[in-house]
Order: sequence, then structure tokens, then C-alpha cells
Amino acid sequence: METLSLLGIALGFATLSGINLYLTTLLAGLAVRFNWIELAEKYETLAILANPWIIGVAGGLFLVEFFADKIPWLDSSWDAAHTFIRPIGGTLLALAALGEMHPAVSVVAVLLSGGTTLITHATKAGSRILINMSPEPVSNSLASLGEDGLVLGGLSLMAFAPAVSFFVFLAMLVVAAWLSRKTWRAIRLGLTTLRNRDKPTASLR
Repeated sequence: METLSLLGIALGFATLSGINLYLTTLLAGLAVRFNWIELAEKYETLAILANPWIIGVAGGLFLVEFFADKIPWLDSSWDAAHTFIRPIGGTLLALAALGEMHPAVSVVAVLLSGGTTLITHATKAGSRILINMSPEPVSNSLASLGEDGLVLGGLSLMAFAPAVSFFVFLAMLVVAAWLSRKTWRAIRLGLTTLRNRDKPTASLR
């Protein structure tokens, strides 16, 4: 059960970081600093998140993302800029949760956590592009608030039921991988349709 709890925390950090890295880091840091949760001995490595500098930087960047994430196409540009940042951040959070490991195990953990964060990031980024292709501007704000709520709910689950969270986040990862594939396929089809629609117009000129 202890191993399952550790994996649940690590998988949770990796999954949620792909959705909103800064909010995940900020809330986790605040929870540790103000003792909203009591860290068991096996989670002592997460105490670093309570560092005021980490909380301050995460809070400042989350504030920027909070507004950027609700503006059509600016949110997609923000996602594109974070294609490498989120997987790196998710990997660091997951490694902090796992603590000291054998070097070989650490390499495997880096690959798995980075891949997990990249999947959820790709799902988020792809869904935002589809939303931006639609004429409904309110969808951006609703999607952003929903993602923030998902991060909050996920962190709460990690705090109170870390073992259960492993299976929940594993299911989320499977769904995210499936959605990502469908989303990016829809984007490609949409772009192909636009190109084909513009070809006759271009030839008439």
C-alpha cells in the first residue's frame, strides 16, 4: 500500500502538471507550508515545495497563466511555449515525490513521468486549438476554469487517498491518450478542409 501511495502521488503530479504546472506547484507548496496536510516520513522530500521562492514564482506564473489561458489563441501560444516546460516540471515534481531511488529506476521514472505530462499537455493543447477554431469565445474561460478545478480536485484526492489516486490518474491517462489522438486527428482534418476550400479561390485569382 505504501508503494501504491507513492506511485499515486508521483503519477498525480505528472498528470496534473500537463494541465496546469504552476497551479499544481503552487497549491502543493501552500499545502505543505501551512500544514494543510501533514507530510508522512515517506513524503519528506516534498517539503522543498514549501520554499517561499518556489511558492512565489509558481504563484506569479500562475497569475499570468490564469489570464493568458482565457484569451483565444493566446492560450494556444502559451501551450506551445510550455511543450517542454510542463514535462520537465512534471518530471521534477514526480521525482520529488518518489525520493531517492536507484539510478536505473530514476531514469525509468524520468521517462514515464515526462511522457505522462506530455500526454496530458498534448490533450489540453489540442482541445484548446479546437475550441479556438469554434466561434464561441466563452468556451476558453469555461475550459480554463474546468482545468483549474480538475487540478484542485486531483490534488485533494492525492492528499486524502493517495493509493486510490493511482488508479484514478491511470484511468485519466488512458482517456487523455485516447482524446489526444482524436483531437489532433480532428485538427488535421480541419486544416486539410480549410486548405482544400481555399484552393479554388486561389486558382481564380
